[in-house]
Amino acid sequence: MARAEHRRLRRGDRLVIATHNAGKLSEIADLLAPFDLVLVSAGELGLPEPAETGSSFAENATLKALAAARGAGLPALADDSGIGFAALKGAPGVHTADWAVLPDGSRDFGVAMALARARLGEAADKRAWFTCCLALAWPDGVVETFEGRVDGQWTWPPRGARGFGYDPMFVPDGERETFGEMEPARKHAISHRARAFALLSARLRQGGA
Repeated sequence: MARAEHRRLRRGDRLVIATHNAGKLSEIADLLAPFDLVLVSAGELGLPEPAETGSSFAENATLKALAAARGAGLPALADDSGIGFAALKGAPGVHTADWAVLPDGSRDFGVAMALARARLGEAADKRAWFTCCLALAWPDGVVETFEGRVDGQWTWPPRGARGFGYDPMFVPDGERETFGEMEPARKHAISHRARAFALLSARLRQGGA
């Protein structure tokens, strides 16, 4: 098997973004814009979403990236991310998206945030954090992972219509606005995904992208 550091992504190369989430795709596209890659989503290619059976963000990101890379025959990038609440011992964590699933199989993060608030109750500990793990996979199974985290506090009621997921109920440390209120450029500069992408970006620059 080829070593990961010998793999290259150059300007103009195609990269599959292993997501069916339009909000996540848009955010990733913004973060990858400096590298002039040709991005195509797993949803556009009609690739199925693999079951996220991992016990960590890294395992789930790897599952998604490998499935997309092998399905498309192209390098693929996946992320797995979620929120954790100290008062809930880190939950929902890898089950972040599961809390949003409705009986018909669709997702509603307004429901997810309400569920989180109900479970948090009157907890005095307001600490919360977002984690993002990126996995860059190649069709032959080579995978690299990059992880970022941002700490903050949860707030209620949710504020702001920007972002996606649990963003409207999360205020990062040192800020007054929730991720749901922030200008996208500001969020991209400090988010968990931005921190993971900083590590990925360093790798892409080494590889010539």
